[in-house]
Amino acid sequence: MSGAAVLLQPLSLPESPASPDGVAAVESSPSVPCIFCEECYVLAEQSQLLKHMIIEHKLVIADVKLVADFKRYILYWKKRFAEQPVTDFCSVIRTNSKAPLEEQDNYFLLCDVLPEDRLLREQLQQKRLREILEQQQRERYDTSFHSMCMFCDQEFTGNRSVLLNHMAREHAFNIGLPDNIVNCYEFLAVLQEKLDNLQCLYCEKVFRDKNTLKDHMRKKQHRRINAKNKEYDRFYIINYLEFGKSWEEVQSEDDRELLDNLEEDWSDWEEHPVCAVCLFCEQQADTTEKLHLHMQKSHGFDFLKIKSELGLNFYQQVKLVNFIRREIHQCRCYSCQEKFQSKGGLISHMQETKHITFLPARSTWDQPQYYFPTYENDTLLCTLSDSEDLIPEDQSEDVPVVSEDISSLKALKQSSILNQLLCEEIGIPQVTKGLQHVQKHPSVNRAKQLIA
Repeated sequence: MSGAAVLLQPLSLPESPASPDGVAAVESSPSVPCIFCEECYVLAEQSQLLKHMIIEHKLVIADVKLVADFKRYILYWKKRFAEQPVTDFCSVIRTNSKAPLEEQDNYFLLCDVLPEDRLLREQLQQKRLREILEQQQRERYDTSFHSMCMFCDQEFTGNRSVLLNHMAREHAFNIGLPDNIVNCYEFLAVLQEKLDNLQCLYCEKVFRDKNTLKDHMRKKQHRRINAKNKEYDRFYIINYLEFGKSWEEVQSEDDRELLDNLEEDWSDWEEHPVCAVCLFCEQQADTTEKLHLHMQKSHGFDFLKIKSELGLNFYQQVKLVNFIRREIHQCRCYSCQEKFQSKGGLISHMQETKHITFLPARSTWDQPQYYFPTYENDTLLCTLSDSEDLIPEDQSEDVPVVSEDISSLKALKQSSILNQLLCEEIGIPQVTKGLQHVQKHPSVNRAKQLIA
């Protein structure tokens, strides 16, 4: 049986050298080698390397933009391809199949349908996420920040938020909340370099002098950054949390009202129908009771029973729902991990095999990444709640409770459960961003208290 069929041991990233001439020696190089030959390209020329492997070696890497660490990914497969034939890992695609044999070509597709490849991508993503969260946490509490305003040359020291808030309030230049940004020094340097080159940050046109540029940005209201410029993606924490989500969404979510209006007015609250969507099909229901009944009768999935048997608290329910949503969206059975071409084929498989009722191990879905909703408008999350009788007496003291009468926003932040999460190396300061929409429903009091 080939190594591609069964993974008996967890994958290991190419970090420790086997010898000075091994993978680690290549890893320390600023260039990225070809998987098959000695050809090397600098990391910035990633597309040239991919082109080389397609033309010279007939290798196609699927969804390469979703690989968190391209260099480590290439080094890993270079080592594996040296150990086993490429056909053990790749699907073979034959072109010109009706042409004479000498005119046919075989291309090799490396993608996450292969469990080893998918696991590698997930490990690289988790490693990158940990590194970015650690960096962002250091920047949040860094008091040695020193920089000058790009528009008025005023000098700022202390914390990065002082400068960012100044540019937003005094110059209407808003790149997002400080807690949404990572590698702030580098971000500001990129923006400053564009201004030094007399380039508008929004339309990116170049002007003849500084005064003309200033007038243009002021009159055209171009004191903002270009949402379509992917160069800025690496500076927004949300791009490391979940693939495919644009930082532009973060920029448009201006939460600065929380700084000016600390007291919320709920006097105009109006109750609206739930209208939640089934986890497995497009069926909608205006009450949670109807939705649970539909999932039980139509799909054999009893959410309330699972909640009771596993003793799930509110946060675990959120993670389970988001996990199932993501697996169904990716047309992958969460029980056997088989992938399908369509959602209909997946659901038919899960119902016929009864895999729909077999959840994977808790460690698979009880992960911090599933605090973030798969669908931003998932109303089902708003209906989740704790059941007091499900909490064992010996665990009741571990449930965080934040009183509602805290008037100081600073005190609320200091007492937040997020600080505990960060201390336990689950560092996700943006957890509440993923749950922020939940606060709009009165049945989820705790989520509202965690908004910071």
